[in-house]
Amino acid sequence: MDRTVRTVEDVLALLDGLFVSEAGNGPLAAGDGREFWDRFYADRSRPVPFFPAQPDESLAGYLDQGLVAPGRALDLGCGAGRNALYLASRGFEVDAVDLSPVAIAWARERAADAGAEARFVCGDAFSLSAAELSGPYDLVVDSGCFHHLPPHRRVSYLDLLDRVLAPGGHLALTCFAAGEDGMGSELADADLYRERRLHGGLAYTPESLRWIFSDLAEVELRRMRDEPPESPLFGAGFLWTALFRTS
Repeated sequence: MDRTVRTVEDVLALLDGLFVSEAGNGPLAAGDGREFWDRFYADRSRPVPFFPAQPDESLAGYLDQGLVAPGRALDLGCGAGRNALYLASRGFEVDAVDLSPVAIAWARERAADAGAEARFVCGDAFSLSAAELSGPYDLVVDSGCFHHLPPHRRVSYLDLLDRVLAPGGHLALTCFAAGEDGMGSELADADLYRERRLHGGLAYTPESLRWIFSDLAEVELRRMRDEPPESPLFGAGFLWTALFRTS
């Protein structure tokens, strides 16, 4: 007989165990698990829209419009480092985190090739110590991490933001948009637990994002602009892009 639940984190870990990755490789803590993302990033030649070293069009716009000023930045679910390296090139001191050692290795190679300064950390952002994620950060960037989290890990996500975002700091978020031309599952949270699958990621409405991040002030929330292949920026219309600010 197991009686393992004593703390909130014990409850969250128990709920993690209800989900497995789409490939069936163990429980999820954040995203689809390290093994899934290692396989995802292993073949760099695949035509994945966000593999090229192009920053989000929204992120570039926030900087160009002066909505966000250079400072300390944290890139959550950084993948191969496209946004992290862009921020470093714009004068930010950047920490970037991803579950996948394969993605982190690619990001570090890109940083070395570009002569860019960024600190890449491999691990689960919810489990890393304060020393490993040494906030406060003026900007937290998330392009594709949040929508891969099981619902209960939104609690961990908001706790992390509360811990690391500086007063007046910003969250720049990109996630799946609900709607007929969107991507991601639109199943209710309760149904995700009944099915014990995340279906490749979760779609959100503007109302749900505003409710989840209601402790932050909304600066902008819109559909991401589609960018052509020859653009130096990444943009896909099936995504929301949002900028929120702490008080």
